[in-house]
Parts: sequence; structure tokens; C-alpha cells
Amino acid sequence: MITSKQRAELRAQSNGLETTLMVGKGGITDNLILETVTLLDTRELVKGKVLETALMSPREVLDALCAATGAEPIATVGSKFVLYRESEKLKKERNAVGRAKGTAVSVAKSNPVRKGAQARRRAAHAERERRNEYFRQSAIEKAIEREKAKQKKD
Repeated sequence: MITSKQRAELRAQSNGLETTLMVGKGGITDNLILETVTLLDTRELVKGKVLETALMSPREVLDALCAATGAEPIATVGSKFVLYRESEKLKKERNAVGRAKGTAVSVAKSNPVRKGAQARRRAAHAERERRNEYFRQSAIEKAIEREKAKQKKD
């Protein structure tokens, strides 16, 4: 069971997600459940959509998928729904990177504008370093040529 604060963070994260699960007129089939399990194992957070031709509401679909897969319902808005289940595979990868073992991973609020500005600054810095290195090498080569020319005159 997740807390309301964790649910709010996951709901905020799901805003940027693309819809990867579609429920059509066939409703909830075994293939749909298998696809949901696969998506939950690889992504943890899955956004789905119930098409107009389906005979079920998004809340009914969300409840049925959560019961079938053991996932947590996060949100239902309009015809879209979001569900979450922690993946053991991803948990091991996070632990291997150096996060605390066995603890819940808090979702950091990120500012895309700030990230973009930081990325541009890093790219500009790398470009300046590359250019400065080129000019340093050119200056060294010219100094060597001057020394050789000077030695030839002597």
C-alpha cells in the first residue's frame, strides 16, 4: 500500500508519460493482462487509455487490472488511467547504482527548464574547452616552428 504523498508524486510523474496500454472493445483479455505485467516489470508506472468502443469505464478497467496484476491504482482522469507496481528488476538496478537498499525511492521534483539551461551551459563549456585546446595546440606548434626557424638562422 502506498501513501497519498507517494501517490501524488507518481501522479505528477505520469503527466509526462505517453499512453502505452490501450483497452478496446475486447475488454480485459489474457493478452492485455500479460502486456500489463510486462509493462509494469519494465517501467513500474503505466499509463493506459480506454477507447470509446470499450464496454467498460476506465475505473472498472483500472480496478480489474490492479486485481489481476497486483498493482496499485494511481489515477483515473477521463478515459485515461495510471497504475503502479514496484519492479524487482528495477529495484535491483537502483540498488546497484548506490541507493539505499530496501528503501522506497522518493521521486524528485525536476524542473525541465532548469535541466535544459544546465545542459546548454554544459554544452557551451565543453565547446569553449574544445576551442581553447585547439588554440593552445596551435600556439605550441607555432612556437615550435619559430624556434626551428630561429635555430636555422643561427
